[in-house]
Amino acid sequence: MHSPAFAVAPATRELDAALRHKIDQKTKPLGALGRLEELALQIGRVRGSLTPTLNKPHIVIFAGDHGALRDKRGAGISAYPQDVTWQMVENFLAGGAAINVFARANDIGLTIVDAGVAHDFGVRENLVDAKVSHDGTPSYLDGAAMTAEQRDWAMARGAGIVANLAADGCEVIGFGEMGIGNTASASLITHCLTDLALPTCVGRGTGLDDAGLVRKQALLEHALVAWSERNAKPLDVLARFGGFEIAMMAGAMLAAAQAKMLVLVDGFICGSAALTVARIAPDFLDYAVFCHASAESGHRAQLAALQVSPLVSLDLRLGEGTGAALAWPLVKAACAFLNEMASFESAGVSEKL
Repeated sequence: MHSPAFAVAPATRELDAALRHKIDQKTKPLGALGRLEELALQIGRVRGSLTPTLNKPHIVIFAGDHGALRDKRGAGISAYPQDVTWQMVENFLAGGAAINVFARANDIGLTIVDAGVAHDFGVRENLVDAKVSHDGTPSYLDGAAMTAEQRDWAMARGAGIVANLAADGCEVIGFGEMGIGNTASASLITHCLTDLALPTCVGRGTGLDDAGLVRKQALLEHALVAWSERNAKPLDVLARFGGFEIAMMAGAMLAAAQAKMLVLVDGFICGSAALTVARIAPDFLDYAVFCHASAESGHRAQLAALQVSPLVSLDLRLGEGTGAALAWPLVKAACAFLNEMASFESAGVSEKL
């Protein structure tokens, strides 16, 4: 896949100035709503309107398995076995996971996508069968996690899923993931695309102890050494170390920005997809709201490398899109104050002397 034409500057200078004026004229001291003011400005710019809407909020969870866990050398990459991936997808479909609870609490639509789980779910309501492979990815400990063709197909499939949601009226979209071992993939992607030291990018994932963390770092060092043609091209890095769920999510993020949707980015794994997209198309960051700072150390490295600030810090490290669901009320509030809060003139309130 070639880097897409991504001429998506979200606002004219005139709209930007008008939005800033509208925010500054609300009945409050200048800047008194802090970060919400910048968020309101971003929403107006993304939606291209002084009175933006964020209709039909939706979160898409991409799930996939990672071949490094099937490799006997990769047993230390995660504290949980690979079967937990398909078991958690079943939990999503049954409505019992954290993301289900938070989505219901905040009236957010939810779609689960099988990007490459090593399990046959059959035809299920709210499950999109988009398997790139029925076995998950091959192991990246000695070779590429996917071919260029598989990567491109996954990205295109993610884009198609978003296009369907956009056609149905979705204007704000969040992303989540499920894939045992995918913090290792995210660590490798983050290291390769930021050039930060690998230990800075590697965390405990699902709960590794100290010895497990040391083993995980050693395995990932091996994976890097095994890539003889190593480079920092984002699409090459994605194919070498990514999961099908990460590749599909990257394509979905690109498509969402191109459709002028506000993109809610969850934690570390979603951050690795966002980092990849930002390296392909830097304007993507204009559309992205980074919802929280994960307890996973590599996520803070991602945020620093991208020079973005998360909305909240709750020490989350669950994934699933939970951070995006929890941030949505703040995003909705920012949009509401832009649209509904009175101005000094309309309320008859005196301005600052």
